[in-house]
Amino acid sequence: MNEITNTPAEAAQLADLTFKLLANCQEKEARLAEQHGLTQAEFRCLRLFGTEESSNNKQIAKRMNLSPSRLTRIIDGLVRKDYLIREIDSNDRRNMKVTLSKQGVLIVQQLNNAYINIHREILTDIDEVQHKPLITAMTHLLSALEKWIAKDIS
Repeated sequence: MNEITNTPAEAAQLADLTFKLLANCQEKEARLAEQHGLTQAEFRCLRLFGTEESSNNKQIAKRMNLSPSRLTRIIDGLVRKDYLIREIDSNDRRNMKVTLSKQGVLIVQQLNNAYINIHREILTDIDEVQHKPLITAMTHLLSALEKWIAKDIS
């Protein structure tokens, strides 16, 4: 087991920073979603596709940490906006294959480009010599957080 060598003050500072970072990231997502006529949930759902053009409802629900009924409402909205195509699995009617439509592929590309441009703009407010150390530190933070999440909770 790793010995804890950091101070409570450092842990409190990290806790406060991550809390504020999450709130600001959610605000950033809300603004970007609104600019593209999406809800935040629709935005997050589309962002999950990345470069993949199809997924299934169970994978999406797990990655978004949503109930199947909540995900169905999100997918319904994206189908109405012509961004997704939904097909029921003939072998398991509870499972759906969800595929990006042509408009869906375009909106995901637009969202990805806009997301990158926002972060390019954010980086302009940070001294250029700090860019690589910042990304390295955030990579370490993400890795540590993922390890913490993966720990057996029992």
